[in-house]
Formats: sequence, C-alpha cells, structure tokens
Amino acid sequence: MSSLVLRDAASLVPFAAVPVRGPDLTSIDVLANASVAFEEDRVAQVGPTVSGQGGFDASGCTVVPGFVDCHTHLPFFGWRADEDAARLGGARYETLHGEDGGIFRSARMLGEASDAEVLEFGESLANSMLERGTTTFEMKSGYGLSIAAEIRQLQLARTLASRVKQTTTTTCLAAHAIPKEKSAGEWIGEVASDLLPRIAEEGLAEACDIYVESIAFALEHAARLAEAARPLGLRMRMHGDQLEDGQAASFAARWGFATADHLNHTSPDAIHDIGSGDTVAVLLPGATFTLRQQRKPSARNLIDAGAIVALGTDLNPGTSPILSMAFVIALACRVYGLRPLEALAASTVNAAFALGLEDEVGRLTPGLRADAVVVEGPSFEHVPYRADHDPVVAVACGGELAYVAPGHEWRARSLSS
Repeated sequence: MSSLVLRDAASLVPFAAVPVRGPDLTSIDVLANASVAFEEDRVAQVGPTVSGQGGFDASGCTVVPGFVDCHTHLPFFGWRADEDAARLGGARYETLHGEDGGIFRSARMLGEASDAEVLEFGESLANSMLERGTTTFEMKSGYGLSIAAEIRQLQLARTLASRVKQTTTTTCLAAHAIPKEKSAGEWIGEVASDLLPRIAEEGLAEACDIYVESIAFALEHAARLAEAARPLGLRMRMHGDQLEDGQAASFAARWGFATADHLNHTSPDAIHDIGSGDTVAVLLPGATFTLRQQRKPSARNLIDAGAIVALGTDLNPGTSPILSMAFVIALACRVYGLRPLEALAASTVNAAFALGLEDEVGRLTPGLRADAVVVEGPSFEHVPYRADHDPVVAVACGGELAYVAPGHEWRARSLSS
C-alpha cells in the first residue's frame, strides 16, 4: 500500500469537530512538532510520531487541511478586464449589468467558445488553484441563461471534474440573471419545472442556487426554486444582500438553505437568524475587494452570534478574478476582521460543511480524504501576515504529492529512500 508522510511540521492544524462555530473558534487545537501519514487516498495517522516510509520534510512549516473553495463560477471562458477598468473609472456594477455587460457578456463568451476551449481554460485555472492549495472546489452554471445552455455548462463542469485532481461539486445557478426575452417569473417557472428535474435525473448538480438582488430575482422566486429542488435532493443556496439589504440571509436561514453567500448588507436581525441555525454564511472578500465595496459583511457579529462562517474565492471573470484561497484568507483578516485560525477554519472545515462534504474533506482526521497543504512559517499566522506572498510549499491531494514549490524540491528527496 502506497503511503505519504508529511513529517515534522513546526505546527499542524487538524480540526476534529465540524463545523467550527462560536466559542470553538477561540480554542482551535494546534499540534506542535507533528506529522500526518496518508495511506492511499486517506488520512491514516496524525500526531508527534507516525509510521510510514515515504516522507516529505515539513520542518519549519505549518501543515493544514487542503483548502476548500466553496464558491466559484467555473467553468467560464474569458476575462472582462475592460469592465473592471470601467468600474475603476466610476462605472457602477449595476450599470454594466444593465447594458448587456457582466453576466450577460460572460454568457455570450461561453456560448461562442467551443467545449474544448472552455475545458482547456477551466483546467488551467483548476491547476493553478491546486498549486495554491485548493484541493476541493465548487463549480456553478449561470452563464447559460437558457435550458440548453445551462445543461451544457453543467455537463462541461462534470467533464472538467473528471480532468482535475481535486474533489469537486456542482451547483445549478440558472437563476443568475433574467434572460432578455423572459420575465423573472417565466424563467424561474422553466427552471423549476423543466431544468431542475432533468439535472437531478442526469446527476448534473448537487445543489441549486439563486441570485436575489433588485437587478436579479426576488425572495418569492427563491421559495419557488426551493419547493422544486428539495424533493429532487438538491441543496439550496442563495447569493444575497451583496448590493442591498433584501432580507435574503434571513430568508435563507428561516427556509433552512445550505448557504447564504456575500452578505455585505445583512441586517442585525438576519445575523441572529443565521447564527441560530445551520445555514452557512459564505463570505466572499474577493468580490468586496474587486468592487471596492465600502459596506462589508459583519463578520465579527456573525461569529459572535454563533454562525457557521465559510470563505470562498467567488472566482469569476467579472467581480472576483481571484483563485488563491491564501489571498482570500488575507483579505478576510484584513478587510473583514477575521483572525488567522478563524479564517483557516472558514476555508477548510466550514467550507466543506457548506458543500455537504464534511465527512470527506476539510480536516486532517483519520479516514477522511488525504488532502493537505504545507505552508511557509512555523504558524498559520504567517499566511495572512504576508498577504502578497504565495505561502504554499507543497500540496497533497488524494494522498499524492501533487505539487512542490520551486526551491523546496529537497524536502521530497526522502520519498525515494
């Protein structure tokens, strides 16, 4: 049986419980001078002394679970740098969206690209994500805006999943923008009655998502999709309260959605609702950073209320062209006020819970998938501290040493001994 051991880390953060919320965030265990042993694709042992032949020297470094990016918009094709430049010049996101930019533009770009082009583009991004420590990520549709195009994007996501080393999940975000030739109600009706049953039957997605904002959909549409999705076994998610307080987070919590994402404008009452249940507050500092939003999620209040807080990149070509979870962690600490180990929990164990993968990834616990990241520095505090520095020394994905950073090859020499 093949094995890999990450040996003699200065510190190791395993995470035992899931999710990590409330007072537990102040007492996260950090093991000193510890190692983790993998057998095949599973975690076998964690502690000061582990058995195993293959060894990667993690001395002077910190070992953490592989990062779980619980909110991306892969697969997509092409970038929109000119729109970012326009926003930097004073244009509003809502204005660009209304002028057939934004989501509508990405839908056109995806529709005009061949399957091969989309897959090559997405695979390159996924490989870069892996080199930066992301061993699990979510993908979404939402750049289709027709039944056929949404199905195509979900099928491309499934194909991309088969080509990458990471664990992936897929979400149907057909309710991303209102197709030009339809009303919001008409499109939601088609998604609920035609699209969701088909994707459930064909196994194209694990979840259903909806963008609730004044420029997109309303809470009544979220209710309609939830009623259609749940009997089909699809978990419900919601983009909400990003541009205004639409009571989306409170609705998501009261309806028992799996996640409520963005939450820049979420009210104190809604924070209480989120903290009282298991709906995960997925915070996306990359979008706040890119859009230069002055209003930020009340991250500290969410944590104090007992909410399950997770982080994601929101990787997309318009409002968060960011794929590094380490950078997202730095932003979460600097912009949202999270503490380093809180941000780590939000990027691993809690993000896995957001995806329904808490029994498979997100922790260095015996029996779970063997995903880990070796980062520079004797403690995890070094990651947000050096915000512009790529801290990844090595990445183990599914029990294999999937990446070793240039200059650290010597650490893997004992693997052949």
